[in-house]
Amino acid sequence: MRKKRVVVGLSGGVDSSVAAYLLKKKGYDVIGLFMKNWHDDSVTISNECPWLEDSNDAMLVAQKLEIPFQTVDLSEEYKERIVDYMFHEYKMGRTPNPDVLCNREIKFDVFMKIALKLGADFVATGHYCRKGTITSDGKEIYQLLSGKDPNKDQSYFLCQLSQEQLAKTLFPIGELLKPEVRKIAADQDLITAEKRDSQGLCFIGKVRLPEFLQQQLAPKEGVIVEVPSDFSAYKKATPEFSSEEAKLQFLSEKTAYSTSDGKIIGKHQGAHYFTKGQRKGLAVGGTKEPLFVIDTNVTENVIYTGQGKDHPGLYRRGLFVKQEEVHWVREDLALKEDETMEVMARIRYRQPLEKGILYQTDSGLYVIFDNPQSAITEGQFVAWYTHDELLGSGVIS
Repeated sequence: MRKKRVVVGLSGGVDSSVAAYLLKKKGYDVIGLFMKNWHDDSVTISNECPWLEDSNDAMLVAQKLEIPFQTVDLSEEYKERIVDYMFHEYKMGRTPNPDVLCNREIKFDVFMKIALKLGADFVATGHYCRKGTITSDGKEIYQLLSGKDPNKDQSYFLCQLSQEQLAKTLFPIGELLKPEVRKIAADQDLITAEKRDSQGLCFIGKVRLPEFLQQQLAPKEGVIVEVPSDFSAYKKATPEFSSEEAKLQFLSEKTAYSTSDGKIIGKHQGAHYFTKGQRKGLAVGGTKEPLFVIDTNVTENVIYTGQGKDHPGLYRRGLFVKQEEVHWVREDLALKEDETMEVMARIRYRQPLEKGILYQTDSGLYVIFDNPQSAITEGQFVAWYTHDELLGSGVIS
């Protein structure tokens, strides 16, 4: 009988190295593939994570494990599907999540197609998450489960995967804790055993974001406005609602600001370089508490800020996802119009899960949290779970 073939995305890090080792140990026919996604070294902080060093480490791991290895250049697809999208989103004043997109568009689409052409039965990555399989009406359904290591769980980054993608995916280290992964790598004398985790954009490494954005988005001077915490709009009385949807809209509504709502305290070089909840990079001193970005207006090129992490401008109870941007990993559980579901949800990676309710309407999906959430940011992904299973996600609008 032919061995099942698995193509592993070897990134040159410890996690994918151990994933490849574990698969080989289990008796799979393993091939290592390094994805080159980036050519422009002018904006990478090159000593942090140059792709050259990573591809070299990936190659040495493959040699050590005695598995075939090759590099594939996906920089064209990456530029088209990730980088151009990022520029477009920033220009619109939204904050995209390139890692979620990279998984959906590159690793589990372009890369997966290459792997299948190489005769792969599965692709595997070094993600800290798990895959479950259940049967319903005689049909196999795949579950995306959070990783066993609560500090490293990466299910959020895979929140846009489909049943077809999950069917062909393996997550060999999902049951392990990070220290266990490092120990396996050290025991096997893999060059990546002590290597630091990369902190940068998916497969690019650390990028200087302002410089990266300046390639396309020209700097433009504008003002920074500080809004006081007792601003009248924060004390809105709850009205009588004509419908359930009117209530959901009210709970999800952003506060609208104008420059007269506070005082001008400084200047910036472009509102599209800033994101909600951001604290660094404002270069304004002399405030009692640190300043946080509470909103940006790219049309008028204004940044609105407030003092302290408890500033009311940072918080709201709900958010909305347009219907075309709602994605269910578990298609069988997708809500129909007027249906609701109690879930645990997060609006960013590593945020503790928060209790909330999904409301499906004709126009899209509302997520209303039990407790107000800080810095709900347009363009980022909200992902919802029951227990340790990620059921779906959507782009916050």
